[in-house]
Amino acid sequence: MTIAKADVEVRPARVIDRPMVSSVTATTLAVADMIGVGVFTSLGFQLQHIPSPFSLLMLWVTGGVIALCGALSYAELAAALPRSGGEYYYLSCIYHPAVGFLAGWISMTVGFAAPTALAAMAFGSYAGSIVPSVSPIVLALAVTGLVTLAHIGGVRQRGFFHNVATNIKVALVVVLMIAGFVSGGTGQVETFAPAWRDLHYMTSAPFAISLVFVMYSYSGWNAATYIAGDIHRPQQTLPLSLIGATFIVLVLYTGLNAAFLYSTPMSKLSGQLDVALVVGRNLFGEVGGRMVSFLICFGLVSSISAMMWIGPRVTVIMGEDVNLLRLLARRNARGVPMAALSYQAGVVVLLLVTGSFETILDFIQFSLTLCSFLAVLGVIVLRHKSPSLPRPYRLPGYPLVPLIFLTMTGFMLVHLLIERPLQSLGGLGMMLVGLAIYTASGNRIGEPVSRGGA
Repeated sequence: MTIAKADVEVRPARVIDRPMVSSVTATTLAVADMIGVGVFTSLGFQLQHIPSPFSLLMLWVTGGVIALCGALSYAELAAALPRSGGEYYYLSCIYHPAVGFLAGWISMTVGFAAPTALAAMAFGSYAGSIVPSVSPIVLALAVTGLVTLAHIGGVRQRGFFHNVATNIKVALVVVLMIAGFVSGGTGQVETFAPAWRDLHYMTSAPFAISLVFVMYSYSGWNAATYIAGDIHRPQQTLPLSLIGATFIVLVLYTGLNAAFLYSTPMSKLSGQLDVALVVGRNLFGEVGGRMVSFLICFGLVSSISAMMWIGPRVTVIMGEDVNLLRLLARRNARGVPMAALSYQAGVVVLLLVTGSFETILDFIQFSLTLCSFLAVLGVIVLRHKSPSLPRPYRLPGYPLVPLIFLTMTGFMLVHLLIERPLQSLGGLGMMLVGLAIYTASGNRIGEPVSRGGA
């Protein structure tokens, strides 16, 4: 691959930490980043407008297929451009360094810190039902500190902590799913087979709107691309990790919602926020509610761990490329990016203390979705610009697969602009601030991939 040079060349990340990240850890990273609170809370609102078990399950299947189309597309980019940084690196190479910097700017400021703070606060709320004597904000700060300390230990300790937390989370989800199916069908769902009325539900506005929020629950399928430089044999490992993690979550999400519907009457679930708690109490009584709270807490720990892992990696890569951010690229003797890790932990604490993380999330949703849209579009652009670029993994079903993702993501962008115009434009304003900083930095971070390729 030939990348035209400018003041600063886009170059491979320095590999310091050993051992490298395994394919298993890369997969659990994406699984952990995807499975958060969304799947435990969405069904109640979907039931208010879509009272059909088949249509509800198709929401999660459709969302999973779209995420899988995104994962397949990112897999080609990750294999052809195997460096950490995710959209920051891809957009820099495919379009222009300024475009990549805008994506990286959103990620390094609040793109990972705000969802981390939200997950930590949710942990505080759920853990508060187990230890009500402790303030949720204290619990949120405590779990943030605990996860940060776990990541200071280096790849081996970080990978072990993350794998254990994620495996426990998945195991608990499977247990809850099995419990729902062996409950005897108290949810009074006679069949999950389709009926003619499902055609109406699946072409309705409520289905389309619900799909937007289902896609938010799947966000994180691209997590492993942010640490590509730390992964062992990324050209081979990344495609398997991205696709495998997305498929695993698709199965878990669809199965869990089917278990919810099978085990608990829809009248009890409709309009409820804490759907998982309602199901737990219906299955096991008050003890079930505590068990589900425990399950969600474990899930949130691994989600926080995933974001505290991948977020600083974007910051490090930007620090390696941009002189103005050079301080944030520093690593300790074990290869841990202490400056970037401490920076993100500090931003998370600030957002928790001020309570501003939910507002920030509203402002960056449009920008984050736009970056994913541009990255998948980049698969098409890169095939045109650099046909001879080595591609260890080639996207099957091209160009249909990326076009499916682009169509649905484009719909989400339009929906966000219509429903949340101020927040969406505010997110674009944050990107313009990044553009000003990029211009003021006085250096470029590389040029787009040349037409000739290798």
